[in-house]
Amino acid sequence: MSQFVSQQLELFAIPSPCRGICQSDSRGYCLGCFRSRDERFQWTNMSDSQKRDVLRLCYQRKIIRNRKVAEKDKFTPEQPSLF
Repeated sequence: MSQFVSQQLELFAIPSPCRGICQSDSRGYCLGCFRSRDERFQWTNMSDSQKRDVLRLCYQRKIIRNRKVAEKDKFTPEQPSLF
């Protein structure tokens, strides 16, 4: 049974996660889709399994970035109002 599952054909193509932002952060990951430069350039040559791995990595990168942003906002002292 597990052999059948691993050889099962995909019914739908895995679309590119590109969001049209196409700007890189300091680590080289796209600010829109969280893919590396190589992942973006090789997307059309990747197998569906490789694409799923990249999407999983992108999701993890997004969670990490959102966590860092939340922590930064949490520790940024607010200036008291002068009025």
